[in-house]
Amino acid sequence: MLIRERRIYFIAVVITMAAGLASRRYGDMLPVFLHDHAGDALWAGMIYFGFRMVWIRRSKAWAFLLSFVFSWVIEFSQMIQMPWLNEVRSTMLGALILGHGFLVIDLIRYTAGILFAFVIDHYFLSNRRSLYER
Repeated sequence: MLIRERRIYFIAVVITMAAGLASRRYGDMLPVFLHDHAGDALWAGMIYFGFRMVWIRRSKAWAFLLSFVFSWVIEFSQMIQMPWLNEVRSTMLGALILGHGFLVIDLIRYTAGILFAFVIDHYFLSNRRSLYER
């Protein structure tokens, strides 16, 4: 059962990651609101699903809190401007994970993304057992 649950969260991570990368790549085709906010919200949602996948036996609330703290710490870390850290941020992977500059709006985007992932988890992913038993 745990393997099936981990697989579901892995798929959620991959789908969320793909949607986030697509929102960055094809953002000009999206409505302005989504273009401006979706990437960061999806990144934080991916973090939530990743924590759920790794720590499957922990509660959704624990994953929510851990995702929230992790995302906010990453954002606040952008205030730290050390040469080696900026060099890491200058790579594509470093930029995707660590970002570039601190923005308060990103904290709101992360919170919304985690909340959205939590709701999807609660109403769709966590209720999957009842779908399999029917």
